[in-house]
Amino acid sequence: MKITCGTDIIEISRIKESIEKTGKAFLERVFTENEIKYCESKKKQKYQHYAARFAAKEAAFKALSWKIDDKYSVCWRDFEVENTEQGRPTLKIVGIDLKDIEDIDISISHCKEYAIANVIVLAK
Repeated sequence: MKITCGTDIIEISRIKESIEKTGKAFLERVFTENEIKYCESKKKQKYQHYAARFAAKEAAFKALSWKIDDKYSVCWRDFEVENTEQGRPTLKIVGIDLKDIEDIDISISHCKEYAIANVIVLAK
């Protein structure tokens, strides 16, 4: 059994600036349609939610970096943060062979200035 983890923290202002500067181009390059819909529904706090999802994607890449090599062309949208009905974040991954992954756990949080995410991968 192998356990790997990835953590990322980002300033919310950096994500806000990127969105305001490049708009739809940045959003569509980094986030899935479902993520954009979710974050936009948060109105005044949408940048916190975008930043948290950005951090989650970075953390997931770090936790899975041992699986990603030249044969995989991984992009931002290959990682999608979803929420259960109870609000717990989950991670959906496409484009990476996950047959030897037993479980993936994700935790995200944000405050006024920062968003952070932690991803733990349990491999067989």
